[in-house]
Amino acid sequence: MTASFWIILIAVLAYGLLHSFLASLHLKARVRRWFGPGSDRWFRLLYNFLAVFTLLPILFLPVLLVDKELYRISFPWFILTCILQILCLFTLLYGLQQTGIRSFLGLRQVLEARPETPATLVTGGLYRTVRHPLYTAGLVFIWLFPVMTWNLLAINLGLTLYILLGIYWEERKLLHEFGAAYAEYQKKTPMLIPGLRRGKPRK
Repeated sequence: MTASFWIILIAVLAYGLLHSFLASLHLKARVRRWFGPGSDRWFRLLYNFLAVFTLLPILFLPVLLVDKELYRISFPWFILTCILQILCLFTLLYGLQQTGIRSFLGLRQVLEARPETPATLVTGGLYRTVRHPLYTAGLVFIWLFPVMTWNLLAINLGLTLYILLGIYWEERKLLHEFGAAYAEYQKKTPMLIPGLRRGKPRK
């Protein structure tokens, strides 16, 4: 493994820790105490801005640092990987549409004058198959690049670990928000892999 591999991997994991902290209920509650309930309208939009702003330097690292190719998927198999990646992108868009793209971006909260409406637990469509279809599609997408290098491997490993840890904290928040309804949903629906049976729900 190259020095660049470890630099990128550490950078991605550090980003994941920062991202998880910014998304935490603890930080949102603290911001509400500092700036009042009106800050809830801006929290999601600012969170997304900071998430993208802090991710950009990491995306430049694979280009700036020394790299080495590990493997390359040859024709015609790389066409299959590209098709599957396109399907993943459509899955991401459809999943966002189910939960509300404007809400995901934080625009609805800012543009609507009325107080934020309570969140709704979405369990239909893609969410009937797995609890986190966006993460499933994202993981499949990043691991299907037809060319793999040490730097790209570092990003993929870091993002995969971040997603798995992020799911743990996200499900804690969902259990806190939806209670028994989400616990029942956990029992019936796999986390990431369709058809995969799961153990007891987290508490």
